[in-house]
Amino acid sequence: MTQKSSLFKGQPKKKAIPPNRHGKPCQTRKGKRAVKPSKVTKEMDVDREVSKFINYCNEVKAATAANKEGGQLSIVKTPPGSANVAKKESANAAKK
Repeated sequence: MTQKSSLFKGQPKKKAIPPNRHGKPCQTRKGKRAVKPSKVTKEMDVDREVSKFINYCNEVKAATAANKEGGQLSIVKTPPGSANVAKKESANAAKK
């Protein structure tokens, strides 16, 4: 009688490569998967505001350092609400 693979519990099962890849490399997932938290607390809002302030300060320091060296680097703010409009327009274009 043949022995079943379930009898060898200590050995992990080796994954078989599917035959239909035809020389394609393995697909690697890049970047972090952004998952929104289910609960947003006041501490999270405060942390977000602090990180925005720190990022803004870093950008100002980089811009001033670039301007001192002779280059021209300035911080450009988008008008409020324009990000939402751009998202809606791109979503509408994708639907068509």
